[in-house]
Amino acid sequence: MKSKRNYILNIKKMIKSGVHEKNMGQFPQMRFPTLSDEHLSRYFRIVGEGFVVNSHLDLLKWMQGEMQYYLPHEIMLAIWGEGEENSLRHDLVSALPGVRTNYLQSEDLVALQQNLYGCWVGLGRVPFRLNLGECIFRPDKLASHCAFGRAIYGMQSLLIHGINDNRGGQDCLYIIFSSTASLDNSGLSAIESLLPYLDTALRRVAPLPSSAMTGFLANSEKDPGPKGSETESSEDHGLSKREDEILDWVKKGKSNAEIGCILGISPFTVKNHMRRIFKKLEVNNRIQAASKSAQGRPD
Repeated sequence: MKSKRNYILNIKKMIKSGVHEKNMGQFPQMRFPTLSDEHLSRYFRIVGEGFVVNSHLDLLKWMQGEMQYYLPHEIMLAIWGEGEENSLRHDLVSALPGVRTNYLQSEDLVALQQNLYGCWVGLGRVPFRLNLGECIFRPDKLASHCAFGRAIYGMQSLLIHGINDNRGGQDCLYIIFSSTASLDNSGLSAIESLLPYLDTALRRVAPLPSSAMTGFLANSEKDPGPKGSETESSEDHGLSKREDEILDWVKKGKSNAEIGCILGISPFTVKNHMRRIFKKLEVNNRIQAASKSAQGRPD
């Protein structure tokens, strides 16, 4: 208990020396008058897209889209209590291969939840950030049998905030894992502004049954290869289903490496698909491909 109190006090000192340089006692807010038209448009576009999230795949695409501009991350973990015994439940949202909700047991998250939730409550239920090395939780045990545990070793910083449920008494803790060395103050402002919309979207997504999850993972992570991907074609431009999917991520500004992580295929495979896309669309680069794809069928 003493070490935990010291831990919270250290975090408070970090916050006072960093986040509160100008406004002691207040976290930065996303004040609309100070935002440019471009930022306002992006912000409201993100919020609007959140209202149509109805599935885990919708949630993944939303989190990997423009949300990354304000909250750059590779893994989002939500942990909450459920039932009279307040047993832990969790949901993972990540494009990293194998980092999936059903591949992780809630029991493995008890130490992480207790430490970070205790800090969040101790700090007055305000968002805070940590470097992974400053976190009491260690992923050693998870790393031996879980892709999530192994993925954490590639992360450098955490952003933590929660939703206080005064009616149901089941607070939900949200943890953002990022490979970025240090998330700046804008991340604290962003998660404070966007978390209510994220929480609302997550509550609309029903947990996938085991059989459905198995099918979802198989479809999202398999690599059909150059030949297999040509069997089913989309109506526009004769693109295969996989090529159409890749092009959709290109429109969102993702690199070959990022698309590979999202779809569970290698960057080299993505590159080969892009070559075929260029050929079918009769274009020379990604911008032209995205533009021509949006125009519909070729003349």
